[in-house]
Amino acid sequence: MIYLFAILVSYLLGSIPMGLLLTKLAGKGDLRKVGSGNIGATNVMRVGGLRMAGLVWILDMAKAIAAVMVGNYLLGDAFGAWCGFAAIVGHCYPIWMGFHGGKGISSLFGVLLAVSPMSFVVCGVEWLVVALTSGISSLGATVVFCLIPVLGFLISADVGWAFLAIGLLCMWRHRENIKRLFAKTESRIEWKWKK
Repeated sequence: MIYLFAILVSYLLGSIPMGLLLTKLAGKGDLRKVGSGNIGATNVMRVGGLRMAGLVWILDMAKAIAAVMVGNYLLGDAFGAWCGFAAIVGHCYPIWMGFHGGKGISSLFGVLLAVSPMSFVVCGVEWLVVALTSGISSLGATVVFCLIPVLGFLISADVGWAFLAIGLLCMWRHRENIKRLFAKTESRIEWKWKK
């Protein structure tokens, strides 16, 4: 029962739609009706600028960190990684929004920070370098999805399997972006400082 309780709490934490709530509170309307319709930080930047997107990114990371901490407290570090996975599932498929949520990248970074700060730094640097040089956020993210299982297995087998599950889930959520990458039609980042 304690396993189920921790996973459920983690899922519910992850399912809090930070981007949607923040943009509504800021009077920016329904984020689901703007741009890509996604509730993540990239779409938030389209309506609220970079600062609001940054805040959403931090909040999405925070809910994943909280989930990892729940797992760590109850059953140890390896289970914390699986609770982080449950939070990302919640972010991608929130019960409050008919299971239509974000793509998981910001929550993924929250899990990395909570489980392995070094992995967070490695993936963060990789994403920044690729995204800034190519101008394509999803390209940097796709490399992260491939990299995190390797980093996870360097920590332990249990963490490695959890990181593999996270990478596969986020890869699935980015499948349309990946198709556009191969077709060379993926959109570039539009840096909007203010909105």
